[in-house]
Amino acid sequence: MERMWSPWRSHFINAPKDETPGDSPFTLAFNQPERDRETYLLHRGTLGFIILNLYPYNAGHLLVIPVRQVADLLELTPEEGSELFALTQFGVRILQRAMNPHGFNIGMNLGRPAGAGILNHVHIHIVPRWNGDTNFMPVLDETRVISEQMEQAFATLREAKEQLLKEEG
Repeated sequence: MERMWSPWRSHFINAPKDETPGDSPFTLAFNQPERDRETYLLHRGTLGFIILNLYPYNAGHLLVIPVRQVADLLELTPEEGSELFALTQFGVRILQRAMNPHGFNIGMNLGRPAGAGILNHVHIHIVPRWNGDTNFMPVLDETRVISEQMEQAFATLREAKEQLLKEEG
């Protein structure tokens, strides 16, 4: 394995970051139910909700988020954690029904070094994956190829969600 030493990055790594407290974009979306279609908020639970990621890795990339804005996984109550896991399972079922993926990446980015883009509101990623959905574009051109428009993905997922809720009674 080759190593590239870059001591000049220490300045960037150690520099203070703008992490101003305030409402996360998730909280703002949740507090405006009349805009659910516009914000792609797919499902509301009691302590959590499911929304499409505005910057997806793949079509159908969902986020499962607690209603209460907390920055750290360890701040979640047992009830919140339980509902987030149940919503993650529900999100997988919605994606299976709507998009028939071959697999999933499910996880959390906790902290800036781990890739968290929104530090003040913990969330779970559900990324549907298909055989052959990786390609050279991210490597060569830092470009992601998303196979479906957000509006179409939202409509398809919403329909699948409604079908599942009817079946579950």
